[in-house]
Amino acid sequence: MTAAISVTGLTKRFSGRTVVDAIDLDVAEGQIMGFLGPNGSGKTTTIRMLCGLLRVDAGEGTCLGLDIREQTAAIKRQAGYMTQRFSLYEDMTVLENLDFTARVHGVPERRARVAEAVERMGLGDRGKQLAGQLSGGWKQRLALAACILHKPRLLLLDEPTAGVDPQARRDFWDRIHDFAADGMTVLVSTHYMDEAERCHAIAYIAYGRLVARGTVEQVTAASGLSAAAVRGHGGPGLVDRLKALPSVETTTSFGTVIHVAGHDGAALSADLETLAEQGVLTWVPEAPNLEDAFIHLMAGSHDNFAGTAS
Repeated sequence: MTAAISVTGLTKRFSGRTVVDAIDLDVAEGQIMGFLGPNGSGKTTTIRMLCGLLRVDAGEGTCLGLDIREQTAAIKRQAGYMTQRFSLYEDMTVLENLDFTARVHGVPERRARVAEAVERMGLGDRGKQLAGQLSGGWKQRLALAACILHKPRLLLLDEPTAGVDPQARRDFWDRIHDFAADGMTVLVSTHYMDEAERCHAIAYIAYGRLVARGTVEQVTAASGLSAAAVRGHGGPGLVDRLKALPSVETTTSFGTVIHVAGHDGAALSADLETLAEQGVLTWVPEAPNLEDAFIHLMAGSHDNFAGTAS
C-alpha cells in the first residue's frame, strides 16, 4: 500500500528537553492510525510535526509525498487539523463559521463546499444556530465539518471525542470510517480503549518514545499477558486478595466479574486455582484486552520528565 506518512527519527526538543524522541512511523493511505499514551507523552507534538505546524529538530521523512522539513506549507494545505478544544466562533452561527473558514482558506466553490460539508455532517437543521448554543456532540460535528471543507487528504484529530456522549462518539466514528473508505488518511489521538479498537492500527507513545505499534491484536499479543475472568464467592475483599497475588498485575471490576491479567500465565492459573479450591472464587481464562496491554506498557515505560520543572 502507498504510504501517506513515512518518517524516521522524528525528534522535537523544547528548552533542551526531548519531548519526541526518534520516532519511526509509517501510515498507509486510507488508514486510521490511533495514537495512545499518557498525558504529556508527545502525541500532540508528533501530530503537529507531521502536518507542518511544528519544526522538526531531527529526523526525516515524508507526509503525503512531501518532505516534512522543506515542504511544510504544501502539507498544511492538504491536511485538516481538529484541535482538542473547540476553536470556532461561538457568537457566529454554524453556517457563518463554515463560510468564514472557507473564505480564510480560500476554498474554491465556497458555497457548494459549505453545503456539502453541512449535508455530510448532518448539520442542515442547525445552520442558523449559534455555535455557542450547540451541545458538545454538535460542536464536534461543526469542527469536523470545518476541517473537511478543503477536502484534505490527511485528517488529524487530537482527542476529538472528549466530553461527548456515547451516541455522539459512535456517530463520529462512523463518519471517520466513511472518510477512510474514500481514501482519506486519519491520525487520531485518544484515551478511549474502545475508540482505539476501531482504528486500523495503533501506535503507543510513552514519554516521547514509540514503544508499540501495529494492529490492536498485534499489540495485545506482543504484551505477552494472560488474563482470566473471576467471580467471587468469598464475600467482600476479593479484589484486595487478587491484587495481593504475585502473579496478578492488574484487576478491573465489571459488575460481578473481575478481570485479572498478569505476565506469567502458568503462575496466574496456579494462584487462581488455589483460591478456587478454597471455595473463594470461580474463574475461566479469557483473552487479555487492549487496556491490559496499555497499563502494562505504562508500567514498563520510564518517565524521563520526572523531576523536571514544568
